[in-house]
Amino acid sequence: MSEPRVVVLSSLFPSRTTPGAGLFVRERMFRVGRRLPLTVLSPRPWFPGQSLIRRFRPGYRPPAPHYEQQDGFDVYYPRFLSVPGILRRLDGFFMALGCARELSRLRKARGVDLIDAHFAFPDGVAARHLSRWFQIPFSVTLRGTEPGHLRQPAKRVAIERVFAEASRVFAVSASLARVAGSHGAVANRLRVVGNGVDIDRFVRLPQDRARARLGIPTGVPVIISVGGLVERKGFHRVIEQLPALLHRWPDLLYLVVGGASPEGDMSEALRAQVARLGCDASVRFCGSVAPADLHVHLSAADVFVLATRNEGWANVFLEAMACGLPVVTTDVGGNAEVVSSPELGSVVPFGDGDALRNAVAVALERSWDRDAIVTYARGNQWTERVEILVGEFRAICREAVHA
Repeated sequence: MSEPRVVVLSSLFPSRTTPGAGLFVRERMFRVGRRLPLTVLSPRPWFPGQSLIRRFRPGYRPPAPHYEQQDGFDVYYPRFLSVPGILRRLDGFFMALGCARELSRLRKARGVDLIDAHFAFPDGVAARHLSRWFQIPFSVTLRGTEPGHLRQPAKRVAIERVFAEASRVFAVSASLARVAGSHGAVANRLRVVGNGVDIDRFVRLPQDRARARLGIPTGVPVIISVGGLVERKGFHRVIEQLPALLHRWPDLLYLVVGGASPEGDMSEALRAQVARLGCDASVRFCGSVAPADLHVHLSAADVFVLATRNEGWANVFLEAMACGLPVVTTDVGGNAEVVSSPELGSVVPFGDGDALRNAVAVALERSWDRDAIVTYARGNQWTERVEILVGEFRAICREAVHA
């Protein structure tokens, strides 16, 4: 039997107009693509008149090209009807309609053996429809948005159908696997496959050299957060604690690395919060940083902080650890599975500002075994994860042939 030909279905995927979207999906699946034939369908939401909204909200649903080639892989961006508001619950069905023509063309041109969707809603729902229409097995990877969607009755019904019918449900953390299992995912088709870290890209630099490149003085305490500037990531929750931290460390510097994302853009609100608290001199908004350069910012810092409201498996924790940083984060999703011991950092209750502030303070004061932190990160490389995924994709296609 020839190698399975995989179509990755993910509405969150980079393009030249949104270069920072879904990098974690591309990182994972392009590594699989070095082993198996792989094509990407990244459907983009559209409705008549949405260009008018961009006049007032420039970052709203930026247009994407129809096609790009990235690292030798074909990436297509078909559009699908998505009307804001209550009709968003139909996104899965309309996404499937929008992808059907492209999938049919790919099947005729090169063959398609498996649809691999990322996020249960709407992508997994779309994959289920396409699987039924084209008689192609599908898998779905859960990445952390699922618990919120499952609290909405209409979406919950659709997602539970995905769990019941998928040939495999991959969860990036055990906590997500438990959620899926409690909503109908079949145990023998449920797998936990976390994300990995690129140790060739995320290399720890000597701190003084990293700081010199960024113009940061030696000797000052530096904390850093990296992510989309959206409410979920919690930059504002860290900023809330700065006045008290500055009282203790007057020269403390907070590096805010990130920009707008498909979830939104809190840039102006964060800047206003910093000004209101009188912390302008202590916060540096670095903007979006290319993955190839991010290790410089991480290596310049002392502690990584992410007061996030929701996560599946945050790659950025391992990236920070690969640069020698302990991590302070919130006890949500799979965070405690990554920050799995006190030698790596601390996990605090979400919404407890005092606990967050105290954990950052302890992390700044503590003498860390940073070599041990780097060693832990290096033990979470992509190699083993990719081997598991390739094996599972092959097994799915064998099962489909036998069925």
